[in-house]
Amino acid sequence: MFGDLDKSLENLLKQNLAPDLVKSVAISFDPPDSKFPPAWIKLPAINLFLYTALENLELRNTEWMWEKGKADTGSVKKPQVQIECSYIITAWTSDSSPNHMLEEHRLLGQAMKSLLKGRTFPRDSLYGSLKDGTATIIRAVALQPEHFSMGPFWQAMGVKPRVAVNYQITLSVDIHTPEKTKEVRERELKLVNSRGSENIGERIRFDSSVQPDG
Repeated sequence: MFGDLDKSLENLLKQNLAPDLVKSVAISFDPPDSKFPPAWIKLPAINLFLYTALENLELRNTEWMWEKGKADTGSVKKPQVQIECSYIITAWTSDSSPNHMLEEHRLLGQAMKSLLKGRTFPRDSLYGSLKDGTATIIRAVALQPEHFSMGPFWQAMGVKPRVAVNYQITLSVDIHTPEKTKEVRERELKLVNSRGSENIGERIRFDSSVQPDG
């Protein structure tokens, strides 16, 4: 799933960046540490490092999903899980260039504009599980997660601080298996008196409510 997200981001950048940048800029997903860039990357480069993936409990849905089948049968499934994927995006150019900092800032700005353009992903940029619907991108924002600080991050990477974009994508991920069930068309409510004997019977009708078998 995360590999499919990486590939979708790469596709989106290639679609939205200027053609000359697409030809000359490498796109990588490596840790931006003291060993960056690795040997296979030729600068300039845009690097997208996925540093955390957490469930968003505020977006949690508890309602089961119902899909009607033949006759009075169907299937129910637990709701999808919402996962917040946070990237650190950096731009890298050769230190030998006299204006390399300016070039990095310009490149990072182009990357940010490309990723935030429209806030949605065109279908032709999606890859793998994101394309077949197993996972769905529901939002993409330039937002720094709470309790995250860039200073300790760069210290952990072993490099000097540099300008970066915090990019957060929310995925809706289908991880549950459907359960076969019958459609509930009618329920019966029975009331008893104080002696424990039934004295009232009443039927309450439901048009499309469902319950899993068992």
